[in-house]
Amino acid sequence: VLFWIIFMAGVSGVMPVIGAIKSDSPAARAGLEVGQEIVAVDGDETPTWQTLQERLIRRIGETGALQISVKNSGSDNVENKTIALENWLAGEEAPDMVEGLGITLWVPRGEPVVASVVADSPAARAGLQEGDRIESADGQAVADWRAWQDYVRARPQQPIHLVVMRGDGRHELELTPERKIDDEGKAFGMAGLAGKIEWPEAMQRDFSYNPIAAIGKALDRTWATVTISLDTMKKMVLGMVSAKNLSGPITIAKVATASAQSGWEPYLAFLAFLSVSLGVLNLLPIPVLDGGHILFSLPELFTGRPLSEKVQAVGYQIGLFVVVGVMVLALYNDLARL
Repeated sequence: VLFWIIFMAGVSGVMPVIGAIKSDSPAARAGLEVGQEIVAVDGDETPTWQTLQERLIRRIGETGALQISVKNSGSDNVENKTIALENWLAGEEAPDMVEGLGITLWVPRGEPVVASVVADSPAARAGLQEGDRIESADGQAVADWRAWQDYVRARPQQPIHLVVMRGDGRHELELTPERKIDDEGKAFGMAGLAGKIEWPEAMQRDFSYNPIAAIGKALDRTWATVTISLDTMKKMVLGMVSAKNLSGPITIAKVATASAQSGWEPYLAFLAFLSVSLGVLNLLPIPVLDGGHILFSLPELFTGRPLSEKVQAVGYQIGLFVVVGVMVLALYNDLARL
């Protein structure tokens, strides 16, 4: 139902265009080129960044051939490229599928102009204002907003001498970025500024559906989420996906908060994903879960007699051990990320 609401309201995304390719990477060896649009993975269309990620996540931990279909800007000619995978990203924590191929998707660089300043942030204390154009940092010219972000992130708690241009002329300021820690435990700098980065209209894709068509799309998305959840669980058991990717209530709360702050559509999408994932988990054939009750009922279906209480009791003990163990591991992962 949540997916149905989302598809009726309309979904949007950005077309996946290759912005950079690392040398000697799987993408480089396959002959992919900068500027090409990725239109399909293994024959499934990838009109947006999100669909590209969904197609690639299915191949994590696998060995074999990955088919990437691409086309050049302004051309309808589609080329198929084959990338050889070998235990691809197996065991990695929080894998980035696109980067794992050696690809960086194109993003607009943006003008180095301040769109907003966070109150009581290092930028606010340094005297930066909305509308300021950042001309140089420590004597180096700032070409665009992305370059400015990279410069700040690389300098936590390091003073930066700025030259900015505003309506009343040029100003020299001193900014010391605040030190933050990312999910991988690495320190980075944060100034408390936001820039205005706009995507070209030609790269934006919007999809909306009538109530009837939205039902079909919602069912497709639900089934895709089910298959991805089951596939990920299987690979986690086989060691193809790191158990560190298992998340508990703390991570769920953080993601829920972040999605709610991004708008009602990302929040509903998160709730839908969480609902499907919990439904799949609850139907696994593990005693104490609903799937376990179904498992115990199957013999009675054929024999007409329920399993003995002793067998059921042993099954419930094993199931409880498994469920509690998974919960402890998920909570441990949450605390480790903090």
